[in-house]
Amino acid sequence: MTMMDIDIPRVVIAGDRSSAGKTTVCIGLLSLLRERGLQVQGFKVGLDYIDPGFHTLVSGRRSRNLDGFLMSPEVVKELFVRACEDADIAVIEGVRGLYEGLNYYDDVGSTAQIAKILRCPVIMVVDAASITRSAAALVNGYRSFDPEVNLSGVILNNIGSSRHGEKAERAVEEYCGLKVIGKIPRRSDLAISMRHLGLITAEECKSRWDDFNNVLNRIKEAVESNLDISALLEIADSAPALNLPEPRLFQHQHHAHTPPRVTIGVAFDEAFNFYYHDTLDLLRHEGAEIVYFSPIRASRLPEGLDALYIGGGFPEIYARELAANKQMRRAIRDFHDAHGVMYAECGGLMYLLDELEYGGDAFEMCGVIEGRVKFRERRLVNYVEGEFRRGCIIGSRGTRFKGHEFHRSVIELGNENKNKDRFAYRMLRGEGIYEGLDGIITNNCLASYTHLHAASYREFAPNFVASARRGSVVK
Repeated sequence: MTMMDIDIPRVVIAGDRSSAGKTTVCIGLLSLLRERGLQVQGFKVGLDYIDPGFHTLVSGRRSRNLDGFLMSPEVVKELFVRACEDADIAVIEGVRGLYEGLNYYDDVGSTAQIAKILRCPVIMVVDAASITRSAAALVNGYRSFDPEVNLSGVILNNIGSSRHGEKAERAVEEYCGLKVIGKIPRRSDLAISMRHLGLITAEECKSRWDDFNNVLNRIKEAVESNLDISALLEIADSAPALNLPEPRLFQHQHHAHTPPRVTIGVAFDEAFNFYYHDTLDLLRHEGAEIVYFSPIRASRLPEGLDALYIGGGFPEIYARELAANKQMRRAIRDFHDAHGVMYAECGGLMYLLDELEYGGDAFEMCGVIEGRVKFRERRLVNYVEGEFRRGCIIGSRGTRFKGHEFHRSVIELGNENKNKDRFAYRMLRGEGIYEGLDGIITNNCLASYTHLHAASYREFAPNFVASARRGSVVK
């Protein structure tokens, strides 16, 4: 396999913990770099849909996910370099604390792992509320924990006063030998609204742009006034050339006869917007045309669809609007009853059930799957692993996969759907829908709590497109 070197300025924005301020810094930074005329490519470490949505909104480029549990180092590099085509700089937002990952004993799934794979300098955002000299001890601990991580700068967040910031900065620079490139004051008006699974989505912010734009302007002002962007650019420029293998996912395909294109309708609006852009790109690579539609607003499905893809999101927040759109619910049910190929994840699964209960009210959904969904206080966030128990539209029996589940709902299935033969997945790690099973099958429809990334489960895109092309299940 031939190798080549790629030289891309890049930097990881990591945190000393969750809620240290990474997202605020990244949103402000991406927007400011764009205003300077740079093509800036955003990334998010881990399986997150919401932060990349904000990256995309403010940068004007599709933000991508990089995950060392799901993806091999070669695939991480391929996705990174492909996304950075024509970009001037890459900004990678970390997940949780710098070293938090799947396990306590290694860095799999962590920000540190991605930083090492991509040979990225790291700038750490430290929540410095109420600490000064201790900030130096904290930074030194992170710096010495893994010498292979190139910790190159520090941003002190939640600074209470100029005196506080000055003392913390001097401590870090004197004891750690690292430059503090930013001291961001504690301000409650920089927060984007929160919800039970995290931030509200970028799609929702678009629908109330004035409110979001006011917050964005405050974030940009805080970052521009309190962060040395020139120093950050110097750190990004210090990243060494990246050695890249030949592509494994997007390699050129040679077909003696080009197969017919298929059209996949993708549900996309405020209720459904949890998609990995690399997954959609891999579907296109296999010969799919993606056509977006809104289950909230559209009265019918797009013409000429070969398959439907209903991703995750927050259908519970828009349950009233989804229930009111009876024409769309009927159109989706009719597509299913005609044995149309359908794939749904999490929020999409909820939408296909008979009923959704939320906030004390019950709302009619599509009625494709017998059962109802209810919500609870407990939030479930897991990497998952599973095996296909039976063939379906995206896989064959015995194939294994990795993915994740991310919800706070439970499903009460009708008696018909408690037949275990109707489930495609046996979960080796994770909970699934029912007694360790996930991926319920009805006609040519597969609906699951599991979210898949097509760069991890590589059979997803070719099998889904092939099923759409012939309108039948994979054997």
